[in-house]
Amino acid sequence: MSSIELGSTILDALIGAGVTDLVLAPGSRSAALALAVERADREGRIRLHVRIDERVAAFTALGLGKASGRTAAVVTTSGTAVANLVPAAMEATTGGLPLLLITADRPAYAVGTGASQTGEQVGLFGTTVLGVVRLSSDSGTPDAWAAGVHRAVALAEGRRTRQPGAVQLNVEFEAPMVGELPPSRQRPLNVARSAGHEAVELDARRTVVLAGDAPPAVGAEARALAEVSGAPLLAEPTSNARSGGNAVPAYRHALLELADEIERVVVFGHPTLSRPVSALLASRHTEVVIVSDKATWIDPGHRAAVVADRVVLEPQDPAWLARWRSATWEPSRGGFTQRHVADAVLASLDQGDDLMFGSSSIIRAADVSPIRDDAPRTYANRGLAGIDGTIATATGLALVNGRPMTVLLGDLTAQHDLGALVRPPSEPWPQRLRVVVVDDQGGSIFRKLEQGAPEYAHAFDRVFLTPQGADLAAVAGALGWRSVTVSDATALDAALASDAEFILARL
Repeated sequence: MSSIELGSTILDALIGAGVTDLVLAPGSRSAALALAVERADREGRIRLHVRIDERVAAFTALGLGKASGRTAAVVTTSGTAVANLVPAAMEATTGGLPLLLITADRPAYAVGTGASQTGEQVGLFGTTVLGVVRLSSDSGTPDAWAAGVHRAVALAEGRRTRQPGAVQLNVEFEAPMVGELPPSRQRPLNVARSAGHEAVELDARRTVVLAGDAPPAVGAEARALAEVSGAPLLAEPTSNARSGGNAVPAYRHALLELADEIERVVVFGHPTLSRPVSALLASRHTEVVIVSDKATWIDPGHRAAVVADRVVLEPQDPAWLARWRSATWEPSRGGFTQRHVADAVLASLDQGDDLMFGSSSIIRAADVSPIRDDAPRTYANRGLAGIDGTIATATGLALVNGRPMTVLLGDLTAQHDLGALVRPPSEPWPQRLRVVVVDDQGGSIFRKLEQGAPEYAHAFDRVFLTPQGADLAAVAGALGWRSVTVSDATALDAALASDAEFILARL
């Protein structure tokens, strides 16, 4: 990647987000942006205003935004030039006016070295700005850069928050800052304003509804959209949408065959569980529509074209859903596997139960479990997908919900939360909390990643698999839990039907 490409991408994304005016205070580090905006001004794509004083430039942009109601951008070079934007930024945020501060910066490795015109620009504005978006010519892709610009403009205009103000877009440019500009490109984004507005209408191009980790109400909305429109529903285990006739059981395997035929994906919740889904969200030939009532939105593939609270989808061709329904996949199931455990636990629960997954291998095994109309409510800590605190989180959920709670997790995930097995005698405790641990002797999830390749076998067990050899059933028993160890499907079914509180499934 290069600085001149980054400058051009930023300009294209600004225009795609609806920015019509940009004020430039000339400088060296911002040269790539200056060249891009000058070309766009000549082409009639944006209006350029040049001011030699950064403070004047910022207030000029403030006035442009004040009059138009749209974000105006101001561009400065690095160093003390950035500090001159503070007064206008304070006025913008306090007055609820959109203002984008594009501050050119030196590469991160130069900060703190005494390099010329180099200081700590990130955080300089403090609470004066609503947020900071960071880009660098040394990392990312044009799609990622454009997505960052789109987020910054939407935040400045309060599209999702209803709180306009100043936002800093800090851009690290590596030398050289000049060169041949790449062709300009359309980079539109439609961010619908939050709350109280009509749903965005979508045409009938081939669409799938993708539901990631989400609360029950959001999952129900995803399922309803799929069923009303006739679209295939690709629902992760904790989407609370994994039920009904439109849900595709082994969708991530069907994606390997049908992904290239998808023209649009409508996203609910936080879908990041599998690589086929990540590839779908990054696909260049697929329109990505995000449905969210939050201020920000999930877009790991940097491809969001529409963000809205609600959407209406025209009916799909019935043959499209039939293609997905006909996709079949049945894994090899020799021995006692994670899939056995996931299927058995899910089969033992119904709509009156809650299920908390650990964020590792076992939730991925459940991602191909059978679809049920009477599925339990499901949860997981999928925000950052860490494996700590799973049992404790489930305890808190059960205390509030008052429903039977089962926790399904791996052995390392359980070891990260052994303290949550302590039941303080003076404190309230869920009436029914059951823990099912899949003991596959360590971090088996790494076997499916690059570090599981044969060339890393010499280091794999010690630094990735990390088997601990702990008898977790004995630990639970010592803490007062009714515990049992099982090693086959028949014993597991019997344990799930018993009053056991802690079940160790040893694979």
